[in-house]
Amino acid sequence: MPINKIVIFGNSASGKSSYARYLSQTKNLAHLDLDSVAWQPMVSTDATPQRRLISESMRDIQSFLVSNSNWVIEGCYGDLVEAVSEYANQLIFLNLSSEQCIVNAKRRPWEPHKYASKEEQDANLEMLLNWISDYDQRSDTCSKQEHLRIFGAFSNDKKMLVEMPSLDKR
Repeated sequence: MPINKIVIFGNSASGKSSYARYLSQTKNLAHLDLDSVAWQPMVSTDATPQRRLISESMRDIQSFLVSNSNWVIEGCYGDLVEAVSEYANQLIFLNLSSEQCIVNAKRRPWEPHKYASKEEQDANLEMLLNWISDYDQRSDTCSKQEHLRIFGAFSNDKKMLVEMPSLDKR
């Protein structure tokens, strides 16, 4: 049985989580959403989200890697994607248009692992849509520019998808 170590990355609402869940279920892979290790725990709903130190995030990621031989890891954080890509045998860049990501974000179901309620999630929608729209212009670790650099530097099997693949389980 082949070993699968897959990293999926791209803009917010590009379908990373859906694709990772699909691969996790169909290939029996452990799944890690980098959102779960990238942010400090929120102490209140009024608090401003803060990124954890990369070293702290990497401790949790290393624990995941040690515990799982077959996995899929997904996220938009270029610094973390680049760090885990050295362990991966496949990289998948979901390079959908910002317009398609906006459509996806507006259709996003409630994510209880990220928000206490659908109302709390919806309160952040405008901020998310602006973030998605700026993907092509930004130069931060979550930008298209950074994602293209990471994709170009990866020397193992890699795919760049400009539309979400069908996730039909037939």
